[in-house]
Order: sequence, then C-alpha cells, then structure tokens
Amino acid sequence: MTAVITIANKLPVRIFTNSSCGLKSFRNIRELSNLQMSNCIFCKIISGDTPAEIFHQDDKMIIFKDIKPASKHHFLAVPREHIPNVNSLSKNQIPLINDLIAKSKEVLADKGGNLDDTRLGFHLPPFNSVSHLHLHVISPVSEMSFVSSLVFKPNSWWFTSVDQILEKLEKSKL
Repeated sequence: MTAVITIANKLPVRIFTNSSCGLKSFRNIRELSNLQMSNCIFCKIISGDTPAEIFHQDDKMIIFKDIKPASKHHFLAVPREHIPNVNSLSKNQIPLINDLIAKSKEVLADKGGNLDDTRLGFHLPPFNSVSHLHLHVISPVSEMSFVSSLVFKPNSWWFTSVDQILEKLEKSKL
C-alpha cells in the first residue's frame, strides 16, 4: 500500500493508496491507520478475532507461537499498540522493547527452551511479512535449518538483533 498525501487549495489532507481494488481515498492519516490496523493479522489476534496459540498476554503485549516455526521454540512477542515496524520506534519506547525481551525469555524458559541457544530479533522493512512490530524468539538456534538460519541471520539487511535495535534507539534524538 503506497500513500501519497496531496494538499490542494488548503482543503483537508487527502491520502490516496493503490490496492488490488484500485485507487482508494482517505480523509486523513488516522482513517488510513485504522484501515491498516483492521487488516492487521496481529491486531486480530490481540483482539481475539483470530485464533493463536497464546503463551502470555498482559496490558502491554501478547506472546504466541509462530505459524512457521524456524526451530522447536519459535514465538512472537507483539506489543498491543500497533507499531508498524522497528523504524517506527522512538527512544521513549526502549522500556517496551526491554519488556518484550524480558517476558519472552521468561516464557521461553517456562517452555523448556535453551536461553544460551536463542536468537531474539526483528525483521527490517521491507522484509517484515506483517506490518506490526514483532520480536522473534527462536530456540534452539543450533537446530534451525539452513534456510531458517539465513532468514533469521542477525544483523543482516533483513533481520536485526535486539541489541542492535536498542543501541540505535539509545543514540537517537527522538
């Protein structure tokens, strides 16, 4: 979905997006954002409209099994707030990322995962399949297939470690 904002003659902002149904028009960014959230599979899981194997949920996050696991233990930690991706994060969201990490490790340990053989990270746009921030928690890394080890290769163009994201956020001014 590509958004183009057009302002003409001081009229309200119009947003046009290309979709399989043709050109669509939205009155403002909030209307576009609401549509994106209503189409978001993770938002549907959070609301209970779509089933998932849920391991944990609280007022900040939900943690559930990945539908295409890369190893014996592979789940996603997803904030309840619809954050499109890691590039949408700001410095004030570092506590949220730390909470996702801590609770994910706790759930992994409860499920019998090996914390010493774990990969935690995020896909980078445009390589994220769902436009809702989600932390991948994978263990044991040593049992991942060759293809999975490439898909979840840390600090590549398509996947980044939690340490790299936290470092980037610490250095950011926003």
